[in-house]
Amino acid sequence: MTDKDLKKALKPIHLWAITVGMVISGQYFGWNYGFEQGGTIGLAIAALLITVFYTTFIFSYSELSTSIPHAGGPSAYARRAMGPFMGYLTGIAVLFEFVFAPPAIAVATGAYIHFLIPAVPAIYATVTVFILFIFVNLIGIKGAALVEMIATLLALIGLAIYVGAGAPHVEWENIVQQQSFVSGWSGVFAAIPFAIWFYLAVEGGAMAAEEVENPKRDIPKGFISGILTLALCTVGTLFITAGLGGGTGKPADYPLPQALENVYGEGALIPSIVAVIGLAGLIASLHGIIIGYSRQTFALSRAGYLPQFLSRLNRRKIPHWGLIVPGSIGVVCAASAEFASALIILSVFGAVLMYCLSMVSLFLLRKKEPDLERPFKVYYPVVPGIAFLLGLLSLFSVVKYSVLTASLPLLGWKIPLIAVILGIYGLAVLYYFVRGSKKIRPIEEEFSAMRMLD
Repeated sequence: MTDKDLKKALKPIHLWAITVGMVISGQYFGWNYGFEQGGTIGLAIAALLITVFYTTFIFSYSELSTSIPHAGGPSAYARRAMGPFMGYLTGIAVLFEFVFAPPAIAVATGAYIHFLIPAVPAIYATVTVFILFIFVNLIGIKGAALVEMIATLLALIGLAIYVGAGAPHVEWENIVQQQSFVSGWSGVFAAIPFAIWFYLAVEGGAMAAEEVENPKRDIPKGFISGILTLALCTVGTLFITAGLGGGTGKPADYPLPQALENVYGEGALIPSIVAVIGLAGLIASLHGIIIGYSRQTFALSRAGYLPQFLSRLNRRKIPHWGLIVPGSIGVVCAASAEFASALIILSVFGAVLMYCLSMVSLFLLRKKEPDLERPFKVYYPVVPGIAFLLGLLSLFSVVKYSVLTASLPLLGWKIPLIAVILGIYGLAVLYYFVRGSKKIRPIEEEFSAMRMLD
């Protein structure tokens, strides 16, 4: 093991916890804004399409991640399939997803804490929790994964309590009502970006691939068990919330306690219990995605795309600068709660762009490297084909109904979100051609670690 190698300490249960934990906050907030776009039925159809998409995608992604168990995840697959420039652009898409999602989750965490303890200002809770979990991630991957596992299990218990408490009070009239299919199919497409929030970042476990003891055997176990867990949670959460009347009225950053208050009353014990445990879900995702962005930053730096200091490891084999630098950007974004919806859209955009590029990488690698060892093979080309087509539909929906219509409030100005995306990518491409392309390590050296695993 060199000073650029991560420590191998993870088993399938840890990978399952990281995979589910990165996503589980999506069950507790964010997705409910889709009710405004598509109504209860429209959002349900969008969630069904997205569940099929993520299921086919994660099976396809398991082939890539076991063939190339690399901390860069999608950027490594794209580099091998399409060359260093496309690897870099894919890595930037991942950073969009993993740098902008944590502050949005932190804002919701602050809202939950403020709901439970009104005396605590949401903004203080938001920033404190974010900074705390940046430092938690400095303890080492196995300790961080243990924290993730505990928080994930608590969040799943919270969802079970929510479903158990809400199911007896579900009313069909709340699900099928006048606004249940608002705007028709255009409403379904407009709801897709919010349905994605149910599963956003599920692929992030691949960024811990180099830290898995037996990646070729254990990654599929962790990924597939994770997507099945999340699909079950999505069905329960959406059905119960809609049935309790959560699909009407103004959406809140704490939709599950809000829905329970519709039947148990304001200040009742059950909504407060779900809110308390819901914090575990938010913390699990915040903590898990911090792991993801640090490993992506580490991998891009180690490959030579980003400044070299970002891939330095501390004595616990943790990329500390890869944690702190993107985390600082996230803390600044989280400090402005009015950024929350824009941050969600930026994160979702980066995710679906990366999903499409990853499927392109899979098809190209099948053609260019037919003899590449694939310990897990997806049913090709049907499953990745479905994932790619649904990924394109998702990208179209995100751009048309979110990116092109949203703006980022900044210093009294409203900057169109498309301008923010083009500006960030423009600066990234400029950096690549001015400096980054001259520092790229040879691909043979970058992937030597994978050959040692054969």
